[in-house]
Amino acid sequence: MLPREPYKGSTRKLVLAFDVGTTFTGISYCILDPGEVPVIRGVSRYPAQEQVGGDSKIPSIIYYDLQGDVRAVGAEALQERIIDQAEDEGWMKLEWWKLHLRAEHLASSHIREDDIPPLPRGKSAVQVLADFMRYLFQCARTYIQESHLNLWRSVENSIEFVLTHPNGWEGPQQQQIRRAAELAGLISCKKEQSHVHLLTEGEASLHFCVTNVIASNAFSSPIAVSDFPVEEEDQSDSQGVVIVDAGGGTIDLSAYSMKLSPTSFEEIAPAQCCLQGSVFVTRRAHNLLQNKLSGSNYSSPEMIIQMTNIFDKTTKLRFRKPDEPSYVKFGTIRDKDLTYDIRSGQLKLAGQDVADLFDPSVEAIIDAFEQQIRVASTPVNGTQVSELREFRSPFSLLRKSRFECNSHSVQIICYKGDLQKPKWLDIEPSSFSTLCTVHADLSELCRKLRPRKSAKDQSNYYLVRFEVVILFGQTELKAQISWKHKGVEMRSPASIVYDE
Repeated sequence: MLPREPYKGSTRKLVLAFDVGTTFTGISYCILDPGEVPVIRGVSRYPAQEQVGGDSKIPSIIYYDLQGDVRAVGAEALQERIIDQAEDEGWMKLEWWKLHLRAEHLASSHIREDDIPPLPRGKSAVQVLADFMRYLFQCARTYIQESHLNLWRSVENSIEFVLTHPNGWEGPQQQQIRRAAELAGLISCKKEQSHVHLLTEGEASLHFCVTNVIASNAFSSPIAVSDFPVEEEDQSDSQGVVIVDAGGGTIDLSAYSMKLSPTSFEEIAPAQCCLQGSVFVTRRAHNLLQNKLSGSNYSSPEMIIQMTNIFDKTTKLRFRKPDEPSYVKFGTIRDKDLTYDIRSGQLKLAGQDVADLFDPSVEAIIDAFEQQIRVASTPVNGTQVSELREFRSPFSLLRKSRFECNSHSVQIICYKGDLQKPKWLDIEPSSFSTLCTVHADLSELCRKLRPRKSAKDQSNYYLVRFEVVILFGQTELKAQISWKHKGVEMRSPASIVYDE
């Protein structure tokens, strides 16, 4: 286990981490006191869970009424009185809504539109995420106020937010998360976006592993990261691990190497994300039950949904062997139809049929794992981007007025084809797309510009020289502008906007 160092800041802060999952969500928090070793705690008490001693997570469920207002969230949405009221008043139950935010480039041919419950009319996925995060913040605030007397006032204006997302989510999805954080009231304006920190689920899993005694043992044996022989002395200094985070909606894989002296971690393969989480096992079970019970007295949509929910909560969790039958206990002893393998209120499913429900997800994990190993075992070549490097390109602007020099926008083109060294846009044009647009504020640079005289007609013009710098060292892509002032490099942040 790697020990945490004392907090080196000068003022007390609160860190709130929201792990919003497709099926379940959790909250962690940490109080940062100067000179103290941080202790990470979990919120373990939520509304509608107090009577059973609480839990560390809540279901990612929201009920909306006909006006689009939130009526129940999380464990509250599972209360019988809420379910009855929702049915009486026509509320809309929203599950798996996080999948509406999924990245377009992820393989999703196995997902039909009707596989994912639709969003309420007039609500976007970003607005739903904002509603959910607003509820999470309320839960966190209440829990901390009840658990730490007189603490909240000292930190309510000094909160840092850590928000996780699947490995496969890129700039557009990160932009949506940040917008949702603002809509939820976690921050009051765009200027406070520096208090929101995004983290991939792979990175979050790595942090958990290196601070957990059992998981840290995975680093006790070195792994080779190339096909070439590794000298004995090098092996003792380099260790590694592949982390598989099998979640509700996505399966995330990350591969890291660890250097022991000094301790550091490096990603040795591009993180992967598969849309084959546990909800798709449940969805396939729904289709299996529909087909198996077609023509029986148990084939109504309501009965199929009831059995699917029971399968999700019990049968799926208990399944172990394909040569043993599984059971869905849905009714009473009077429910019997041997033609459809129903006896004493239980539906019998062949073990192999249940195993088939898991197969696509298992195969996705194996394929992704093998891909991680292949990539991690390939020597680094000149086309690979190092996270420690920055990439820059020079620009010169020639304008008639100083005002026209105050801003500039640059499109970043991304190639997602099979060529190792793409050079021409007209070769595989469909593999090129605009990743984002960098907007540079040049007002500070242009403040002291002096007009120049055109040799052609003696008219005034302004010349601005600068560089756009792209930084790859963090979860999110960052951009800056760079220029020279009296021989000294100056820098200023630039904003990145993604097309959605």
